[in-house]
Amino acid sequence: MENKIVVSDLRGAGRLAVDATKGITDLVEDMHYTISTIAGLLGKSDQNRTKGITGLVYRNIRTVSGLVGDVIDSALRQFESIIGDREKEPNAGREAVIAALNGVLGDHLAASKNPLAIEMQLRRNGKPVSVEQDSFSMEIIKSGGKIALMIHGLCMNDLEWNRQGHDHGEALARDLGYLPIYLNYNTGLHVSENGRLFSQLMETFTRQLPRPIEIVIIAHSMGGLVSRSAIHYGKLAGHRWINHLSKIVFLGTPHHGAPLAQGGNWIDILLTINPYSAPFARLGKIRSSGLTDLRCGNLTDEDWNGQDRFCVSGDSRIPVPLPDGLQCYAIGTTIGDEDACRLGEHIVGDGLVTLKSAMGLHDNPDMNLCLPSTHQWVGRKMNHMDLLKHPQVYQTIRQWLEKD
Repeated sequence: MENKIVVSDLRGAGRLAVDATKGITDLVEDMHYTISTIAGLLGKSDQNRTKGITGLVYRNIRTVSGLVGDVIDSALRQFESIIGDREKEPNAGREAVIAALNGVLGDHLAASKNPLAIEMQLRRNGKPVSVEQDSFSMEIIKSGGKIALMIHGLCMNDLEWNRQGHDHGEALARDLGYLPIYLNYNTGLHVSENGRLFSQLMETFTRQLPRPIEIVIIAHSMGGLVSRSAIHYGKLAGHRWINHLSKIVFLGTPHHGAPLAQGGNWIDILLTINPYSAPFARLGKIRSSGLTDLRCGNLTDEDWNGQDRFCVSGDSRIPVPLPDGLQCYAIGTTIGDEDACRLGEHIVGDGLVTLKSAMGLHDNPDMNLCLPSTHQWVGRKMNHMDLLKHPQVYQTIRQWLEKD
């Protein structure tokens, strides 16, 4: 499909460029101040602004950047009102870029009301689901009320379930008659924020559906954390959609965190030790709330509220056990084969998530998810993204969903 220029994308990119200019200006001024004052010699970094002519230059850069941003935004708003700002068909390339951007900067995009921020939606074929449409009602009836909710992972979107011509959701529709519905969400927000939004969205959605319905969730990576958070907050709010949920399958979900996210925390700490490198810690902090939640596998507000999310030591999460009465399954993969060192499974895993984390195993009994062995499956010589397309992964999902 030919790429199209969407005006709101230009507006969003313009705002982001201005924000980036201001951010780099702050970083350079911090470096200037540190090097030019005795604070640098004493090993103490200060966030004060530079003075005199130097300070005036930096202030002018920020002011001009803001004015340029306002002019760009105003011009594009007028242009948008003339030509419109909606594509008739979803563009997979555009959606992938925006999803990746939201994964890294999604909290900033949402807080600054940037048009590039993704708003949570239930979708099919890249388009929002409309319960009012007769065609959708017919699909619900045809499926016998069986719905497969597909929840994507970090930096991804609903269209990316299709990998090399295979889509677990569409395959379940073909083989077991499920109606696949795909959640699209801003993966840069806190997992708990997305969890609450997801539960609220599902409560509104299911109230409009004909009864009876049965819901299963297929969740990849971060999607598993968002699903668990949604169930947690849905129960607290007394939401009824959870009563229709029968099974959930986790695909490479970092229930207890991911090594790469934990590694980022060490970078933050190391950069702040030296006064000359401390300003560059800002670059290390260009990581969204969603990304830092993956350090330990945060699910609730209490897991992060009141903490410096860039300098967290230890695991301070509150235990959130799997819900009673819900059949939960986990698939984890490792890039090694049967003869590979077992230590590697717990360090490397599938390249992003360790096998221990994917299976919900924890040394603290209160944090251990205690999945039955029959509800676990390990794929070997597979990476994190193979979970979306490997035939053995799909066959395992299908077998579990076929069980009563």
